[in-house]
Amino acid sequence: MIIEPRVRGFICLTSHPEGTAENVKQQIEYVKSKGKIANGPKKVLVIGASTGFGLASRISAAFGSDAATIGVFFEKPAAPRKPGTAGWYNTAAFEKQAIDAGIYAKSINGDAFSDEIKKQTIDLIKQDLGQVDLVIYSLASPRRTHPKTGVAHSSVLKPISQAFTNKTVDFHAGIVSDITIQPVENQEDIDNTIAVMGGEDWKFWIEQLKAADVLAPGVKTVAYSYIGPELTYPIYRNGTIGKAKDNLENTVPELNELLKDLRGVSYVSVNKALVTQSSSAIPVVPLYISLLYKVMKAKGIHEGTIEQMQRLFSEHLYSGNAVSLDEKGRIRVDDLEMREDVQQEVAKLWEQATSENLEEISDIRGYRNEFFHLFGFNFEDVDYESETNEVVEIPSIKA
Repeated sequence: MIIEPRVRGFICLTSHPEGTAENVKQQIEYVKSKGKIANGPKKVLVIGASTGFGLASRISAAFGSDAATIGVFFEKPAAPRKPGTAGWYNTAAFEKQAIDAGIYAKSINGDAFSDEIKKQTIDLIKQDLGQVDLVIYSLASPRRTHPKTGVAHSSVLKPISQAFTNKTVDFHAGIVSDITIQPVENQEDIDNTIAVMGGEDWKFWIEQLKAADVLAPGVKTVAYSYIGPELTYPIYRNGTIGKAKDNLENTVPELNELLKDLRGVSYVSVNKALVTQSSSAIPVVPLYISLLYKVMKAKGIHEGTIEQMQRLFSEHLYSGNAVSLDEKGRIRVDDLEMREDVQQEVAKLWEQATSENLEEISDIRGYRNEFFHLFGFNFEDVDYESETNEVVEIPSIKA
């Protein structure tokens, strides 16, 4: 079938198998161009492995240090006349490239919050790898059914205490407008967001992996967070999501205690603002990112997800030196974004931004292009007018 992008708000309802394969290929080529990561991981579990930072982490491990990887995710398979999700196609392309390179790669599709998928993952590790020496936790989901209580929790994206008004952008139309977001009405909304996006499930994973003796001595585990500039604090860091991120970061000491006898360690890596399916849904953030991209590209310091993760692996986790942490014990891969000169220029542009000058002062075109790249569209080397086979299988997942 011929697959075209069908967009509803911040979501693209279709994805292109050849385009997503091109996206994965480009990320793999970047990692290869940086050379092998000395003393990198060898057996890796990536929870949330099909898109964004999770996918880039899996690629960095596999093609940066020839690591065997198991990826866990929840994606819709392809079917006749019904394209699969981008994450499904990404994983199919990744596994094919890994197999061709002689690198072990298997995947599990299902609810990573559930005990059933945790057990299935543990069984696969025991069967094929024995133990893993790196666990990446990169889940991004709007809801979670708690495996112990059966309660379904849904996250909310809201400020706390008072309404928040600021600029935002419809990145498809290029229209800048003001938006007001009302605050949460009760503590339950905050608690639900923490239940979905906090550190409890990360801890459940590590507890069950350790109990099953599938964590190698010296194991590392990393989860991802974001801080951002003050202008986004009310909706992000000081909002409901921020409370969840605080909870995630506060899980690190608990995991370090849990892993002490294995000489293991846990980290939270604070990453740069990037175009992802999640960030596109947050008011204010797309405008900030489009201005940030303009400034960072002009300075020659722009990074995408793959550049971020390759740098996390090579310069922090496996550099051979002590891992550099901030005052709250976090790895900071957002260091270039948060440089004072960068933030000062973004702040000036923010004040100037209107619908009329947006194309000139921002990289809204780059934002739009990266958004479509997430779903396999807008790649120059892909012929989107030709028929493509929408039914693509992931080699390790049997229908």
